[in-house]
Amino acid sequence: MTAQTIVGILADSVRLRVFSAIVLGAGTLPDVARAAGTAPKETAAAVRKLVAGGLVTESEGQFRADTDRLRAAARPTATSTPAAGGGPETSLLRTFVVDGRLRSLPAQLERRRTVLRHLARGAFEAGRTYDEPAVNALLRAWCEGSGTDHVAVRRYLIELQILDRANGAYWLRDATTQHD
Repeated sequence: MTAQTIVGILADSVRLRVFSAIVLGAGTLPDVARAAGTAPKETAAAVRKLVAGGLVTESEGQFRADTDRLRAAARPTATSTPAAGGGPETSLLRTFVVDGRLRSLPAQLERRRTVLRHLARGAFEAGRTYDEPAVNALLRAWCEGSGTDHVAVRRYLIELQILDRANGAYWLRDATTQHD
């Protein structure tokens, strides 16, 4: 998960307040709602999105922030916004990915594949499985404000064999087995 994906998940003010309450030690839904100053229904919805996005874990009714994931995202890695310079791929990515968000999808298949591989590497961790709500939350963060439907992006990721899916689980396909 990239820092940009995390920021996308936390861009909603209610989710940010709920996440902050959990980070500060509120563990149950009523405690989180009280600490965040949010209604129980919106607290529950925010917690579901935070869990689906991998920022919060739940065990025996207690919520905890996944600080390991935050530390991993803070480590220097390949950025989700392509750097200046570089070759044709970098130029292509700068055209379609701005500030860690998908601006639009290229119409040409190979260009679309390149952009979607970049998105998948930034949004999904190799070796980890995701349920559909988690995939949707991650893709919504990438697609927010672009006019591109996250469901269409999910479908393209499967069709182009960048993600695999079975029994309601999704995972990043090994780069060595991706079709070209």
